[in-house]
Amino acid sequence: MDFGLVLQTDPPASQVISLMKRAERNGFRYGWTFDSAVLWQEPFVIYSQILANTQKLHIGPMVTNPGTRTWEVTASTFATLNDMYGNRTVCGIGRGDSAMRVAGRAPNTLARLGEAIDVIRDLAEGREAEVDGKPLRLPWIKDGKLPVWMAAYGPKALALTGQKADGFILQLADLYLTEWMVKSVREAAVAAGRDPAEITICVAAPAYVSEDLAHARDQCRWFGGMVGNHVADLVGRYGEHSSMVPDELTEYIKARQGYDYSHHGRAGNPSTDFVPDEIVDRFCLLGPVEAHIEKLRALRDLGVDQFALYNMHDAREATIDAYGAHIIPSFD
Repeated sequence: MDFGLVLQTDPPASQVISLMKRAERNGFRYGWTFDSAVLWQEPFVIYSQILANTQKLHIGPMVTNPGTRTWEVTASTFATLNDMYGNRTVCGIGRGDSAMRVAGRAPNTLARLGEAIDVIRDLAEGREAEVDGKPLRLPWIKDGKLPVWMAAYGPKALALTGQKADGFILQLADLYLTEWMVKSVREAAVAAGRDPAEITICVAAPAYVSEDLAHARDQCRWFGGMVGNHVADLVGRYGEHSSMVPDELTEYIKARQGYDYSHHGRAGNPSTDFVPDEIVDRFCLLGPVEAHIEKLRALRDLGVDQFALYNMHDAREATIDAYGAHIIPSFD
């Protein structure tokens, strides 16, 4: 199992770079950041410095979207980083939550997202693709490689992931839901004539190593609110108790009363008071080292290839070090 570190690009950028360097020293192989231009600093600028200050770390957004930048710009940016640092980027992509909503736009449609996945990958790997009806190719690319991993929750998005994406990003660590969603992606891949084993499965969730479970929960409760944004969209689309979406995913948002993006992804987010302890425990990795190892082994048995650790809490360095010293070596 691989391990990734997920950060927000809060200023100063030097701290983001420092934490990514620390992660690589501790055995993490991937570094991810949020991508929301209004809320945080521009990640692709910072990626260049992370790549320059690490040797093997693979870098990418968790996640970008097809509406913030034109597709040829996104492809060219990834391809430029790969040309400079040796094909060490991954394009995590989704419909767009905070990046679109904060700017007053609706998330992208799945149809647009599916088209963007093909176009961005083709352009970044040096092939011709059609953008707004015009064939384009980036002629300077040599030996380009860009895996595109899609974030998804709902049945149609999971199906699209299986049909088109090189990887699946699932932003929660609940064992039941992971099993259900991974199965959905793999079934869609088979139906599309693809080998499901070629799709990398990445589970992303907060992790907090501590004997003080109450404090760990409070530091990670924000995550249930972030996931709740996507769940609310699913409920709006499919209705409550839909056969298309498990109740285990949707039931907890009944007490949700709006959401303030100014606190998005932050410990102490007041918009996440509705998230019960049970959901925090199910969606996150909390507790002593042994509890993390046990849950990670269960995730690995479900086919998870990478655990990406959301590190937005008051023990960022300690969590990276604990994983490097005690948890990652258990999965070498």
